[in-house]
Formats: sequence, structure tokens, C-alpha cells
Amino acid sequence: MARFLEPPSDPDLGQVLDTALIEKIRHRISPRARRMSLRVDAAAGAIVLVRPRRVGSSLVLKFVAQQRRWIERQVAALPTAAPLCDGSLISMLGTDLTIRHSLAGRAGVRRDGETLMVSGAVEHLARRVRDWLKIEAKRELGAMVRDVAATLGRPARRVIFRDPKSRWGSCGPDGTISLSWRLVLAPVRVARYVVAHEVAHLKHMNHSLAFWRTVDMLVDDRKAARAWLRTNGAILHRFGRTLGGD
Repeated sequence: MARFLEPPSDPDLGQVLDTALIEKIRHRISPRARRMSLRVDAAAGAIVLVRPRRVGSSLVLKFVAQQRRWIERQVAALPTAAPLCDGSLISMLGTDLTIRHSLAGRAGVRRDGETLMVSGAVEHLARRVRDWLKIEAKRELGAMVRDVAATLGRPARRVIFRDPKSRWGSCGPDGTISLSWRLVLAPVRVARYVVAHEVAHLKHMNHSLAFWRTVDMLVDDRKAARAWLRTNGAILHRFGRTLGGD
């Protein structure tokens, strides 16, 4: 099984990289890897260094030194963390909401027009906002699934919400649709495209021409929605996260 090591423990990357870059590197030792490689994990805000188990530190340092310019470019392009705190602005299905915190009142979250009022201890603010967004995702996106599925005449068996890093939705062979709760942070047309994509799998469990025709029947301009996700998807993963976790 692959394992992650916190930098700069193995090896000492300080020999070839500045501290600011080292903080963005995560090591992954993989018994399946045949060579060293680098990839971007935009959701975690990090560059992942994958290497075989028995590669020595000297070879790792040489490889990283050779890839320094690439690492610098990718780190510069990483989306910055978007903490959920007093004054933060979030967009929920296309509507901008400003987070406001107050110690007074019963602990909780409520929406007042374009303001999201969060009361209680400030150290719990981010968690409370995330929990509220998950509830709204279940309500709003769940209704969207039912609406799109009714149009197709293929009701979903059930809808579940998770927080995956690499995909926005899936449809199981039993008709269960899984969605990322973070889609509630995207524009309506983008969220609806993902919903339509997964609902279309209730009819076509593939990506055939018939499948894409079904998607096009359910939504307008899917290509624009897909382009939006390619450009902005990583940003959705940065809300409420710090490097390496929530």
C-alpha cells in the first residue's frame, strides 16, 4: 500500500529546493511505481512526488533538482486556500454569500438574504459552514436529481453525497447516484450538467454516442459546463481546506 511522508523528512529536499517549495511537496512511496514522477494534487494544494520503494535519496534529490522549474510553475498555479471565516465570500449555486460571525445567539447557521449568519464560538465557524453547505447540497442537488431523473423517466434509487478529490459524481449499477457536495459551490448550470451526466447513466451505463445525446437532451451546452469544471474545479476543493486537509 502506498504511504505518504510529510516533507522534508525523506529525503532532505532542502538541498535542492527552497522552503516555500518544500512545503508544497508530498512524498508517496509506491511499490507499484517503476520510476519517479510528479503530479499536481490541486484539491490538496500540493505537488505529489511518487517514487518506488527502493529509490535512494541521492536519486530523488537529483530528479527533484532536474524538475525544479516545473515544480515552481505548478506551485505558482496552485489555487490558494479559501478559509471559511468572518468576511469570506462564497458562491452557492451562483449566488454570492458573505459569511458573518457573531458570538451572540444560539450556535448555528442561518441565511439572511445574501448574508450567511454564523453564531457561536469562532473556532467552530468553518465546520458549521461546511455542515450547512452539505445540508444545502443534499437539499438543492437532491431536488435537481429528482427533477432531471423525472424528465428522463428513470428515477434514481438513492442519492448520496461525499467529498471525493478526483470526480464530481458517479452512478452505480444499482441506480445509486453519488455526488460531491462541493457542487453546491458551482453555478447552477455546472451542477445541473454533472447531475444530468450521472442521471443519463441510469439509461446508458457507458459513454456511447447515445449517452451523450441523452445528456444533451437534459442540459444545454454541456461543453461549456465541462470547461468550467476543468478551469475552476480545483478552486471548489479549496474552500474550507488548509494544505493537506480540512
